[in-house]
Amino acid sequence: MNFDVIIIGAGAAGMMCAAQAGRRGRRVLLIDHAEKIGERIRISGGGRCNFTNRTVSAENYLSQNPHFCRSALARFSQYDFIALLEKRGIPYHEREHGQLFCDESAQDIIDLLQDACDDAGVQWATGCAIASIEQHQDQTQRYSLATAHGRFSCNALVVATGGLSIPQIGASPFGYKLAEQFGLPVVPPKPALVPLALAPETLLPLKPLAGATLDARTHCAGSESSFRENVLLTHRGLSGPAILQISSYWQMQEYRGKRPPIEIDLLPGLDAGAWLAEHQQSKLLLPNLLAEHLPRRFAHEWCALLAGEKILSRPLAELGKRDIEGVAAALKGWALMPAGTLGYAKAEVTLGGVSTDALSSKTMEAKAAPGLYFIGEVVDVTGWLGGYNFQWAWSSGWVAGQFA
Repeated sequence: MNFDVIIIGAGAAGMMCAAQAGRRGRRVLLIDHAEKIGERIRISGGGRCNFTNRTVSAENYLSQNPHFCRSALARFSQYDFIALLEKRGIPYHEREHGQLFCDESAQDIIDLLQDACDDAGVQWATGCAIASIEQHQDQTQRYSLATAHGRFSCNALVVATGGLSIPQIGASPFGYKLAEQFGLPVVPPKPALVPLALAPETLLPLKPLAGATLDARTHCAGSESSFRENVLLTHRGLSGPAILQISSYWQMQEYRGKRPPIEIDLLPGLDAGAWLAEHQQSKLLLPNLLAEHLPRRFAHEWCALLAGEKILSRPLAELGKRDIEGVAAALKGWALMPAGTLGYAKAEVTLGGVSTDALSSKTMEAKAAPGLYFIGEVVDVTGWLGGYNFQWAWSSGWVAGQFA
């Protein structure tokens, strides 16, 4: 019942770490409270797992210390993980924005990791709840775990328990509580890559726009990042890839005590002011002109909502310069104030987590607790939508596996 390394969490980061530690000749036990391993991998990407992205860099991650992830990403990059798939013969394909998916099934990734663990002699304890963890002064058996399968001890303990997103597959705050038990600070977790809710008074006039999908660019004050992808207006608020992306930055502003509006550029790549000026002598109604670039129903309802009857019913030639400038500004920066998010059940990942100030970026080991490591989503490193969070799991798990 004594091991060199015990890893809690048989997900992406945990299995990667276990395989690496086992390859070094370490006696490894991989524990998970669930019976099925890698469930997060299994359901991702519509069952095909968006396992990484060709354009991974530190700029694709959010953290209180945005530089923390650089070392791990450099030492085990997206190309290293791609090489594992190619060696295994797993077919994959690239979609927009550099996203890489399995051709056949996410199960291919799970099988790859499980086989790597088995080949490295890793032992498994699935369906194994942990009752308590204690730290000891013994330098060879620093930690002991009381579990449903008995008591285990180890020299190195790796926490790969994930965040709070998707609670329906077993997400829990176990990793954060463990960090706090050993005196490590935790950045308060928040749902990330998540649809945004709008207040009832904001939603009511937007009701006619529900269901509209737009090619738009989103931005949040206080952030240099913006995202051009689809925006979906729903009966509860805002969704779609561009909203999920900017939601993480909106949540980051909440850490600073701010709640800025989300700005939506409805005509990305187009100088709206110049375009409207070109048509200022036209007999077209504004909604009909906007329908050249926006869904027709949306164009009409949006004009009715933003511009009012005066602008809605008069041809462009009868509108004043101030009217045109006001419409152009609204088209390039339609501001909507979120009331919150739709929560962890709809979130792709968790923002926040174990503070990077408490960890070594080179080893993922806790500075104040020798032999204790934190990897993957439980750490305060959150990637963009598009395979970046899986890459952080692979990279941080690989790094910890070299030292644990």
